[in-house]
Amino acid sequence: MIDMCIMVATMYIDTCKTGKYVRHLLRESYRDGGKVKHRTIANLSHCSDEEIEAVKLAFKHKKDLSKLGLHSNNVSLEQGVSMGAVWLVHDMARKLGIVKALGSSREGKLALWQVVARVIDQGSRLSAVRLAGSTAACDILGIKESFNEDDLYENLRWISSKQTIIENRLFRQLYPEKKPGLFLYDVTSSYLEGVHNQLATFGYNRDKKRGKKQIVIGLLCDEIGRPLSIEVFVGNTQDPATVASQIQKMSDRFGGEGVTLVGDRGMIKSKQIEDLLDKKFHYITAITKPQIEALLVRDVLQLGLFDEQLAEIETDEGIRYILRRNPVRASEIRASRDGKIHSLKAFLKKKNTYLREHPKAKPEVAERAATGFCNKLKIGKWIGVEVKERILSLTIDKEKWCELIKLDGCYVLKTDLEQKTASKETVHARYKDLAHVEWAFRTSKTVELEMRPINVRLEGSTRGHVLVVMLAYLIVQELAKRWNKLDTTVEEGIKELSTLCVTNVLVDKHATCNLVPKPRQALAELLKLADVKIPSALPSKGILVSTRKKLQENRKPVDT
Repeated sequence: MIDMCIMVATMYIDTCKTGKYVRHLLRESYRDGGKVKHRTIANLSHCSDEEIEAVKLAFKHKKDLSKLGLHSNNVSLEQGVSMGAVWLVHDMARKLGIVKALGSSREGKLALWQVVARVIDQGSRLSAVRLAGSTAACDILGIKESFNEDDLYENLRWISSKQTIIENRLFRQLYPEKKPGLFLYDVTSSYLEGVHNQLATFGYNRDKKRGKKQIVIGLLCDEIGRPLSIEVFVGNTQDPATVASQIQKMSDRFGGEGVTLVGDRGMIKSKQIEDLLDKKFHYITAITKPQIEALLVRDVLQLGLFDEQLAEIETDEGIRYILRRNPVRASEIRASRDGKIHSLKAFLKKKNTYLREHPKAKPEVAERAATGFCNKLKIGKWIGVEVKERILSLTIDKEKWCELIKLDGCYVLKTDLEQKTASKETVHARYKDLAHVEWAFRTSKTVELEMRPINVRLEGSTRGHVLVVMLAYLIVQELAKRWNKLDTTVEEGIKELSTLCVTNVLVDKHATCNLVPKPRQALAELLKLADVKIPSALPSKGILVSTRKKLQENRKPVDT
C-alpha cells in the first residue's frame, strides 16, 4: 500500500493505491481540542488522473489562481453557480434532523430539495427546478440524476404518503428520551386562487378573502413552539372538529402521561374536553365572550375580579378560571370604537351637506344609507341614526353602551390543572405561548415561506406541500434564533449568502472541481452565528437540471 497526501492549508487530496485499485478522497484537516483531525469532504475516485492533478495544482496555487496559467494553457477558471445559501440551509436541515427524517433515497433527496428551495426562494415546483439549475443543489444534496417539475409534483405525493413516518422520525430526534408534557395547537385557513383543489371549499375565511375557496390547517407544536405535526382539513371544517386527531397523535405518537393541550378560545369545547379526559389528559383554553357573560349571570364570576393582576376562581367540579383585564387591549378596543364613531359622524356630515344643498333630496334615503353604514361598521346594535328637520344625527343606547364596554380587555382562561401542578401565573404563561403557533402561521403563510398561492390540485400534493412548508419553517425558526443579534432578517441573510458562488476549475474546457472562495466578512458573520462551515471545494458531478416547460412557449410573438 502506498499513501500519498498533498496538503495545502486545510484541504488536500488523499490518494491510496491498493493493487490495481486507486482511490482519491478530498479531505480537510482541522484542529479539535489541540488535536489534528481529518474528515472526508468528497470521493473523487471517479476523476481521471489529469483531473486529480488539476485539483492538486489548484490547491497549490489557491492564494493566487492566476499562476495556474503559467503551468498549463489547458487549465482555466470561470464563475460557477451559487452555493452559499444551499449549503447553509442544507446544513441546518441536517442539524435539525430533517435530512435523516426524509431519508437517503432519491425521493427523500428530492423532498429535501423542496424544503431547501422553499427557504431560499419561495414559489412553485417549476421555480424550484430553475433554482436547482442555478445553484450547486445536486452536488450538495447528493442528487445523482436530473429532475424536472413533474418529478417534484410526484414527490409531493410521496411526501404526503410518508408524512407520519417523517414526523415520527423528526420527533424521535427532537425528543430521544423524555417526551413533552405540553402541546400547543391552533388552526388557520389558507385561501386558494383556483377552484379545483380537492380539499378546497367555502368556509370561515380568516384571511378576509370573500368568494375564495380555502383549506383549513392545524399545527401541533411543543411547548417552545417547534412544529411537530401539521394536518390539512377540508375548507369548511370547524375548529373543534380538528382537535380529535390531535388528541390521537398525542396519545399514540408524541405524548406520555399527564399531557396538557393548549388551544385557543372556541376550540376546546365540552366534547373535546371529554376526549381529553378519557386519555387522562389536561387542557388550557380561553372561553368566549358569551360564555363569560353567562358565567357572570350565574354569579360564577364577578365583574369586580377583572383587574390588571390575575385573579382565580375554582368551582366545585375542579374547573379553574383565571381572569384578567388587559389595559392595553382595552385601550385598543376603545380607540377602534371611537374611530368608527368618528367615521359615522363624517358620513352624516357629508349627507347633511347634501340634503342642505339639494332641497328635493329625500332624508329617508340618506337615513337608510347611514343605517347601512352603521351595520357595515358593526356598530348598529348600540348606535342609531335619526332624522329631525332634514338633519341626520346619531343616537347612542346608553344601556347597551354600558353593557358593551364592561368587558373591554377582559378575558378568562379555563383549565382542569390542579393548583399544585400549575399556578395561575403558569397557566396564563402557557396560554400566551400560543403566540408561537400564531407566529408560525404568519411566517409560513405570508412572510418568508409563502405557503400560498397553493399551486396544486390533488389532495396528496396539497398535504405534501403543507408539510414541506412546516419543515422549512423549522429551519427559518432556528436561523431566526441564531441571527437574532444581527440587524437582518432571515430572508435578507439567505439572499446575502446566495451571492457566494463557486469557481469552476476547467481542464481542456471540462469542469473538474468547484473551488469555494473565502466568504467576505458579512457572509462569514452569518455562517459563524449559524455554526456552519463552508468547504474549500465541491465535487463537480455535472448533473444538469432543467424544466420541461419553457418560457418561450408561453411568450406572445412580437410583431416585427
